[in-house]
Amino acid sequence: MSGKLQWWLPALAFVVVTLMLADRAGAEELRSTDDIVKALRPARGATRSLSISPADRAKAADEKQFVNTLRGRQTRSLTTDERDKITTISKTKPSIDLEINFDYNSTRIASTAMPQVTALAQALSSPELKGGTFIVAGHTDGKGTDTYNQSLSERRADAVKHYLMEKYRVDENRLVTVGYGKSQLKDSSNPYAAENRRVQVINIAN
Repeated sequence: MSGKLQWWLPALAFVVVTLMLADRAGAEELRSTDDIVKALRPARGATRSLSISPADRAKAADEKQFVNTLRGRQTRSLTTDERDKITTISKTKPSIDLEINFDYNSTRIASTAMPQVTALAQALSSPELKGGTFIVAGHTDGKGTDTYNQSLSERRADAVKHYLMEKYRVDENRLVTVGYGKSQLKDSSNPYAAENRRVQVINIAN
């Protein structure tokens, strides 16, 4: 009996340490309200520069008009061209990736993700980000078909938007949702990696 215990103890210790490290790694994924505000806050002077060219002004006006057409739209109503245009515009805007988990094969936000959603709501309600318009983009990992993942990412992005509206009174017109399925993997070398299952928030109109 003692021999068996001697064999199991090191193995048990290894499992306990592994679980502790995994839990610690998960905790590091939580982004604070300050983290989110800093990531989404526009650069100082970005909207007040006197050296903006006529072409840049025209581009900004076009972007603003385009964003206005997205307000109040359901994610699933967006066309492929509109999703592509959102991607292009977003490349130059402040953004942050948040790990917001959902129940398996579901659009219900997992209870473990509530602290992150709360931090996001507090950031969007802060004086620094007040009045901004934000893209809430849903992404999945590489498991499953393109069609399934596209639909799932859209429904999950909408779920985050509605939760922010209903629980934290974030103005609907400040939130635009879009789903990208598995088309924009964060870690393309590991399609099933957890970091691919994320919600990206972009300050698209600051």
